Amino acid sequence: MKRQRMAGLVIATALAVVIAGVTGAGIAGAAVGGQQKKIGKGEGALSVLAWPGYAENGSTDPSVDWVTPFEQATGCTTTVKTFGTSDEAFQLFNTGQFDVVSASGDSSLRSVANGDAAVINTKLLTNYSDIARYLKKQRWNTVAGKVYGVPQGWGANLLMSNDAVVKPAPTSWGVVFDKNSPYSGKVTAYDSPIYIADAALYLKSAKPSLKITDPYSLDRKQFNAAVALLKQQKGIVGEYWSDYLKEQEAFTKGSIVVGTTWQYVTNLVKADTTSPPVTAVVPKEGSTAWSDNWMVYRKSKHSNCAYQWLNWITKPDVQAQVAEWFGEAPANLKACTQTSDPAHCKTYGVDDAAFRKQLSYWTTPTKKCLDGRSVACVAYKDWAAAWDEIKAS
Repeated sequence: MKRQRMAGLVIATALAVVIAGVTGAGIAGAAVGGQQKKIGKGEGALSVLAWPGYAENGSTDPSVDWVTPFEQATGCTTTVKTFGTSDEAFQLFNTGQFDVVSASGDSSLRSVANGDAAVINTKLLTNYSDIARYLKKQRWNTVAGKVYGVPQGWGANLLMSNDAVVKPAPTSWGVVFDKNSPYSGKVTAYDSPIYIADAALYLKSAKPSLKITDPYSLDRKQFNAAVALLKQQKGIVGEYWSDYLKEQEAFTKGSIVVGTTWQYVTNLVKADTTSPPVTAVVPKEGSTAWSDNWMVYRKSKHSNCAYQWLNWITKPDVQAQVAEWFGEAPANLKACTQTSDPAHCKTYGVDDAAFRKQLSYWTTPTKKCLDGRSVACVAYKDWAAAWDEIKAS
């Protein structure tokens, strides 16, 4: 089972209000969530908002259940609602109906800016010291030194190709952006506004004159170049994907032969004996990546149960279960000794510093350039609007 990060409708007005508040090193005008001082007696209930596969209670597969043991251990009766897009997660979390959310880097800063996320007291987290340093206190989960997100897991956005058709094996993202590509009509791309960063990452090397230093910090000229490249790419794209199962099927049938993917999808395609051989790599330009984090609602009525959940979901054994079921690298490094597949963490690059160095993790684009420049950068609301234009072009 793997999440379906489906691109959805964006409420532009709401996002404009949220992102417009981002200035300086922090987020101006955002309500600062009160930090929990201790974990008291559980309130008896918890509402979890999560990507499919992060909070399994046995309803999907009776053998896959880490929610029921949590309920038994804490007395926190847990309800779970899943979402299909980061935009949906942001909007639902804003309603105040959920105590915790598994937010991706392309939505987390929006929840902080909107005043929805509480500052997390990491001293209350029993497993925080075991979480990989490269995931903690990063710009997608920490603002002005305050931690708002507890890392859950991560994964790279790889370039996958059909070995029988795509020859030689590609080493550059140029293969999916070349308007004269011999694979026209059989190219796939991820269906989300954050995919604009993939084009920017390619242009960082392909057009150094643009002086792109960070694919999530684009001034108007850089942004327009990335959008223009994606409009050009649309002419060779056979289909955009957000449902990993559909991408798997497309590669297996050969209707798609090259494009962006996740390691989990690569594993599924390779395991299918009817599928052609495939290879997935981080191209020479590097790759974008995602890192998901648990956030607590600022006015949660079940904050004790929420903290108990943070401590439960980051346990090594639970992290191992989630990582294999969901298809990701676990945040807790001790989980690597407890996965059923001894090679799981190696496959996902957990201990490969050289691999991780090539990755640019999703981060919500803001008007204040994240790379430190004093010029204005393009905020997420404009990324969302541009993606609609790209798809319609």
